[in-house]
Amino acid sequence: MPDQARSEITSSEQRSFDRLVNFTDAVVAIGITLQLLPIIDVAGPTSGESVWDVLTANSGQLFAFVLSFVVVIFMWAAHNRVFNTMRCYDGTIFRLNVAWLLLIVFLPWPTAMYGEAANDAVAGRGGLGLLYWWTLAAISGLGVWMAIHARRHVDLLAPDERHQEDDRDTRGLVRGYVLFASFVIVGLVSIFQPTWAPLVFLGAFPAVAVANRMVSRRNDQHSGTTQEAGS
Repeated sequence: MPDQARSEITSSEQRSFDRLVNFTDAVVAIGITLQLLPIIDVAGPTSGESVWDVLTANSGQLFAFVLSFVVVIFMWAAHNRVFNTMRCYDGTIFRLNVAWLLLIVFLPWPTAMYGEAANDAVAGRGGLGLLYWWTLAAISGLGVWMAIHARRHVDLLAPDERHQEDDRDTRGLVRGYVLFASFVIVGLVSIFQPTWAPLVFLGAFPAVAVANRMVSRRNDQHSGTTQEAGS
């Protein structure tokens, strides 16, 4: 059951929450910047080479960088939506957020190793694929956990958000569940079929779209039933 909400928070709690949000955004910005560092070390074309030869030779590293960059932006956007509904935090949110940030700044390391993997044996059976994809799974899972915890403890929410668990919130959680499951599955696939792993992950996008459509349809049916009962 959700906790009973206090009507007001102290100025100290408000300042602490603002500082947590600012600190989180700064760490995410650093984490994204760190993703670029391995790319900077890529040498330019030598005599007889073109820039396309360099891009082809480093395609794995570039793919890992772009994927991680997009995923971190997506995770930050989801994190931002959750924190925009809040007015303060508790010990659980703080610990979950610290763990989430730890993985954000840890991600550049498995990203670099996964991108530099010389062959399928290294990327797969060497465990690099599993480390990379399951790090993404952990980031996604922690984000979902924070969203659920905030909704179950209404004292953390802004007054105008406490009774607005709408279609947006449900679809956000569904996206989190689908991405978490996708990362876990792709990590397992990377052990046995490393070259298939990125292709399998592409299936997460239509899965999210289908899940969101099902949620919207269910909510529309529920709204229609509620209106009929009230009329």
